[in-house]
Amino acid sequence: MKQALVDDTEDVSLDFGNEEELAFRKAKIRHPLATFFHLFFRVSAIVTYVCCDWFSRSFVGCFVTVLLLLSFDFWSVKNVTGRLMVGLRWWNQIDEDGKSHWIFEARKASLNQIAATEAEARIFWLGLIICPLIWIVFFFSTLFSLKLKWLALVIAGISLQAANLYGYILCKMGGGSDISKVAASFLSQTVFQTARPGDFQKPGLEGLEIHKH
Repeated sequence: MKQALVDDTEDVSLDFGNEEELAFRKAKIRHPLATFFHLFFRVSAIVTYVCCDWFSRSFVGCFVTVLLLLSFDFWSVKNVTGRLMVGLRWWNQIDEDGKSHWIFEARKASLNQIAATEAEARIFWLGLIICPLIWIVFFFSTLFSLKLKWLALVIAGISLQAANLYGYILCKMGGGSDISKVAASFLSQTVFQTARPGDFQKPGLEGLEIHKH
């Protein structure tokens, strides 16, 4: 009877390592500065465009300010935040024959590397998708209100942000050639499904998987 009582009261060690790691990936933002600037320039461009008439009557000043913000956003998202937040990078280059090639880099998964967090990945992709849609709304509102002087700026906003969206969707999907199928597949995974921690990898230049398209 005494032995049975001892067996019943034995301590059982529980391993919470996986739960802690999963909670870390879901909640922690590992690159707060990159996350901030990923949204700062594009949101600032939208806010400045909407409110520029309240702050200044100079069309040229507003035009240049918004265009600079869009340019800073394009460069930072293409070269910095995509690499840090989701481990992806893309660019376009012209070879000696004058042919254009899309180059995609994605960091390979490694057991020794901590994956990017789900919070960072969601912020990255939602910011990348939602802001171009807002500029498309601005395009139609500009047409319907006959404010054609802003049309060139709105088209520049759509072009710069859609270029990053296009490049990162292809990069995420491995450089698929059929953009309609790639986009549909990507949006279904990003918007309607919960991202898995293993889908997002730690950024860097080592161990990059390169695709040409």
